[in-house]
Amino acid sequence: MAYAIFKTGGKQYRVAQGELVEVEKIQGEVGSVQRFDALLVSDGSGIKVAGDLKGAAVEAEVVSQFKGVKVLAYKYKRRKGYHRTVGHRRQLTRLKITSIPA
Repeated sequence: MAYAIFKTGGKQYRVAQGELVEVEKIQGEVGSVQRFDALLVSDGSGIKVAGDLKGAAVEAEVVSQFKGVKVLAYKYKRRKGYHRTVGHRRQLTRLKITSIPA
């Protein structure tokens, strides 16, 4: 099974062709194609790392821009009557991997 590893938003993702992956928000319209430098590529018989790839890139199509699930944080100090609830929703982008380098 062929797969590749690429980095975006400070995180690394292992993907295969045709997979859907959710990453930190990237600029791009729905339907546009994004390119990411491949850090590692495996074709099933061997592995190539970044030094051997020389500009190989993973291509992905932007499927949607959306907000993730709400994350709640609760602050509390005992016996002081202090409590706060704060939360946020991450901005995410869903990508469909269209091609990985060979």
